[in-house]
Amino acid sequence: MATPHEPKQDRSRATRQRLLEATIDCLAEMGWAAATVAVVAERAGVSRGAAQHHFPTREDLITAALEYMFDTRSGQAIGEAATLPEPVCGVARTEAVVAGLVESYTSPLFKAALQVWTHAAADPALRERIVPLEARFGRASHRRAVKALGADDSDPVAHHLVQATLDLARGLGLADVLTDDSARRKRIVEQWAATLHAALHPPR
Repeated sequence: MATPHEPKQDRSRATRQRLLEATIDCLAEMGWAAATVAVVAERAGVSRGAAQHHFPTREDLITAALEYMFDTRSGQAIGEAATLPEPVCGVARTEAVVAGLVESYTSPLFKAALQVWTHAAADPALRERIVPLEARFGRASHRRAVKALGADDSDPVAHHLVQATLDLARGLGLADVLTDDSARRKRIVEQWAATLHAALHPPR
């Protein structure tokens, strides 16, 4: 049975989501300096007072936006995993996983997160908030990659190869920030996927 509070709660959730999505868009498109509470509120179509009701400080807004990015990317990754080629130990699957990881680091979500990381490097208070989040995101990304690649994470070599794949993906994402690096990136993905597959799934 519906309660009188549900419509208000629904509106509140919708407003919060609009603010988070507007924050990500502002960060990715305009950078840290432009992504103020006032600009985000205007882009989300809400008053600054409404924005501050949900997020009293800019740091609260940015931190929540990062968590929202992580949840969004996690949902995307689950959907992508369902479409990966079979078998788990097939070379086509390995290449698809590597390509998917790299593409996730060339997305607007990554470009928005990069703005936050760069600013946090020079802001101790923000860095204190971001470092634990980044550690949690990194662990979750590693677990998803291990599962998608069919790797044995108890094997130190396999563990480091998966982490190297994530580091490679992040590096290629950084290379794409200023210029379109897609052609070179495609060749690197193909070569690394072949190398990774041979290491993780050697012929028996």
